[in-house]
Amino acid sequence: MEVAHLIAFNVALLAALASPGPALLLAICNTLTGGQAAGVATGLGLALVAALWTMAALLGLNAVFTLFPWAYTVVKTAGAIYLLYIAWTTWRGARAPVGEAKGTGRRAFLSGVAVNILNPKSVLFAAAVLVVIFPPDLTLAQKFLIMANHFVVEVIAYSLFALLLSRRPVRNGYLRAKPAIDRVTAVILGGLGARLLTER
Repeated sequence: MEVAHLIAFNVALLAALASPGPALLLAICNTLTGGQAAGVATGLGLALVAALWTMAALLGLNAVFTLFPWAYTVVKTAGAIYLLYIAWTTWRGARAPVGEAKGTGRRAFLSGVAVNILNPKSVLFAAAVLVVIFPPDLTLAQKFLIMANHFVVEVIAYSLFALLLSRRPVRNGYLRAKPAIDRVTAVILGGLGARLLTER
């Protein structure tokens, strides 16, 4: 494995992070409602599980899902139901004022963990990217390096994202448009959950 392999992997990872999806929407929502600390905590939860999915792909978990499709279906269905639940609560609270809730960091971290752990598509994506980028004869130490690299890149990306979104003008703009933004977010999350639930 060479440095060029890690650079290529990081480019692919950053492109994936920038694409709209449950993880990005959750990070946006938690940062705008809970502030920078909540955004960073969400990113830590998302990054931790994403890195573990990458390690699972390196160890061949995608083959387990291929051999036992029911396992993939169970995790996928649970993930879809969780996304639909988030969509419903976001829609319901669209007109509720934003308050400074205690324990926001812990809840934000756990929401990040839940969203990514209930998304088995992550391991399939990781497997596809890893096969294309890295040589097949990786040592266990190299696999752990790839996992650690994945975690660090995601934490940095989500932390910078939280810093940007927690700036006062951005937050004030969100507070003014909260009902509309929350309902659009709820519709998108609901659509992603329904798609995950129905796709084969």
